[in-house]
Amino acid sequence: MNPSKAILLTLMIVLTLIGSMSMFTVKQTEKALKLMFGRVVIAYDQPGLYFKYPVANQIRKFDARIQTLDANPERFLTAEKKNLIVDSFVKWRIDNVVTYFTAVGGNSQRAGQRLSEIIAAGLRSEFGKRSIQEVVSGSRAEIMGLITQKAKEGAQPLGIEIIDVRIKRIELPKEVSSSVYRRMEAERERTAKELRSRGEAAAVRIQAEVDRERTELLAKAERDAEQIRGEGDARASDIYAQAFGKNVEFYTFYRSLNAYKKVFRDDTDVLLLQPDSEFFKYFKQFGEESVETEKSQ
Repeated sequence: MNPSKAILLTLMIVLTLIGSMSMFTVKQTEKALKLMFGRVVIAYDQPGLYFKYPVANQIRKFDARIQTLDANPERFLTAEKKNLIVDSFVKWRIDNVVTYFTAVGGNSQRAGQRLSEIIAAGLRSEFGKRSIQEVVSGSRAEIMGLITQKAKEGAQPLGIEIIDVRIKRIELPKEVSSSVYRRMEAERERTAKELRSRGEAAAVRIQAEVDRERTELLAKAERDAEQIRGEGDARASDIYAQAFGKNVEFYTFYRSLNAYKKVFRDDTDVLLLQPDSEFFKYFKQFGEESVETEKSQ
């Protein structure tokens, strides 16, 4: 190979290496710093292709996306001096990359530790002003708003923007939970007894009302039945009276036959009466008529 060509090829390779070492890219999801001997020269917030001095400059890149800090559950005292175990998380991202690098050295773990301290301080302050009832249900949205605002103020010196702070879970310590559950159980039992007593009183009242209505209905039915029966008896008596008036002798004879039929229904029936009793009127007449018939024959 021609020595001049070899030198030219070597020179081109060296220039290519120097050029590649002089360029770097910043992605859409990144922020970067150009350092010279550990000091910040320039910050890059926008994606693109940039240049640096080889060896003299160092490039530090950081994740610019929203990150989640899942804090460890901690105990906080309420205004009632009751312990609560609170589990929370924080959504954050790098706002000022230079301040972030200066404050925490660009270390995400150190940044998470500092944020945990800020959030814990905010929770401790707000929980100490409120009761358990307010913390659990009444003022949770207000508490989150105040803590988020305080966290934003506390995170500004770190070059961090707080997006949101949320509580995942609030629990009572085990030694407190058992007593609270017993108290809740006693309260529910008292409420159940009260509702049960009200139900029993309502049942007695309804049963009494039903019994009264039943008695009234039966009395009315019996009254109507007696009235109808009386009207029927009166009508029957009237019919009987009209029939009796048309043929007194036949009606008397018919009534006597019905009476004989009822009295002598069985062969073992016995009736003790005087021989001249009115009951045997038609028997006597039948006997006399038979004797006269035999004499005439």
